[in-house]
Amino acid sequence: MGLQTRRSSLKGAANPDRRTVNGTLNEQQARRPLGTKGTVVTMRFGINTFLFTSPFTNDSTKLFKTFKRWGFETIEIPIEDPSHIDPAHVKAELDKHGLVCGSVCACLGPDRDLRGNAEQQKTAFNYMTQLLDQMVVLDCPSLIGPVYSSVGRADAVPADEYKQQWATVVKNLRSLCAQAEKRDRQICMEPLNRFESDFINTVDQGMKMVRDVGSPVLKLHLDTFHMNIEQKNQAAAIRKAGKLLGHFHACGSDRGTPGGDHIDWPSIAKALKAVRYNGDVVIESFTQDVKVIARAAAIWRKIEPSREDIAVKGLKFLKKALK
Repeated sequence: MGLQTRRSSLKGAANPDRRTVNGTLNEQQARRPLGTKGTVVTMRFGINTFLFTSPFTNDSTKLFKTFKRWGFETIEIPIEDPSHIDPAHVKAELDKHGLVCGSVCACLGPDRDLRGNAEQQKTAFNYMTQLLDQMVVLDCPSLIGPVYSSVGRADAVPADEYKQQWATVVKNLRSLCAQAEKRDRQICMEPLNRFESDFINTVDQGMKMVRDVGSPVLKLHLDTFHMNIEQKNQAAAIRKAGKLLGHFHACGSDRGTPGGDHIDWPSIAKALKAVRYNGDVVIESFTQDVKVIARAAAIWRKIEPSREDIAVKGLKFLKKALK
């Protein structure tokens, strides 16, 4: 994702095309494993709530009715502070509208940093452990985002210092992944563009971190906006990630509507099919309407006519392009 204010297979899968009588996703659909042998699964399309609100609170669940009407299947919730929500209430509202929480987005500001000082590391670890606990109640499989460091920390450091930071993050992510494994959750780590982080910008760097941590629950989370800046070829990056790809953000090259931009979406669709990606595809875009997010994401002008345009037209495009 990449805001300063800001999935090892999972158990118990069923055929994701099976629904209850009222069209609600059943519990096993909501938390199906990503690619378990013999399991038939398909992409789900979701929306990140930052497009409409910050912070997400219990009252924000009023958006679910609209998201369902527009055709979204899964909701990505950035939980800026665990005290902002009662996860049991949010889960009940999701169930009521036939939706699931497919991902929780970690929001790492300056005080939350797995490569920071001791206090920042502790604060980040405790915060994300709390999110994992809330995800159990939400029946959400994936903690996503740049879980390794504060967003906006982008400083040139000597190679020896970078190496030390890397070792610190490896140690902390091993501990965090151990907590995720205990709760049967996965963590999807997102490379950010160079303007939002100096630590992990590319698929190669992300894959190295996954290898070094060595946990089956650590995956990659790729985002078309960041890849548009850092990868020479987005489709090639997706193919390189392969089975490690656990989560996918889709937005326009300018953070606007997917499809109304210069990104080579046909090649991305082919790459996702080639690696048999069957996780969530989430629209993560921002507008000036949510001012705190607009500042954090450097949205200084009106990119699209409306937030509804991004959600509705983006979803229509992605369903046609990626299915």
